[in-house]
Amino acid sequence: MKFLIDTNIISDSRKTATSPARRWLSAQRESDIQISVITLFELEVGVQRAERKDPRQGFRLRTWLDQNFKPNFKDAFIPVDDQIAQVAANLHVPNPMPHLDGLIAATALVHGLILVTRNVKDFERTEVPLLNPWA
Repeated sequence: MKFLIDTNIISDSRKTATSPARRWLSAQRESDIQISVITLFELEVGVQRAERKDPRQGFRLRTWLDQNFKPNFKDAFIPVDDQIAQVAANLHVPNPMPHLDGLIAATALVHGLILVTRNVKDFERTEVPLLNPWA
């Protein structure tokens, strides 16, 4: 099985060694992990906000993102292409959903991935296979 990792899983896996997200991720083969560039965008936004609010914490997060996360997962990133954009639009019309969630769900659908997220409710209507490490 291959998995698309939602942003909340990456964020939570950094918090404690006993995090369900960290335990779940550490049990997976690296080759089974995929990450949407939307998740990379959301992480970058979080780091930039931290850099403005708390430079010390921002520096730690920037170091983690640039020297750990991106190099370790560089081959796992999936870009948004025209097929993902089309599927995301189909998910959005006629019942709108947050654009970034739609793009993440569409990425999982197009690539046949299980979406790993704590926010299962955000994706239930999309028919994307879901896995919640906390469940």
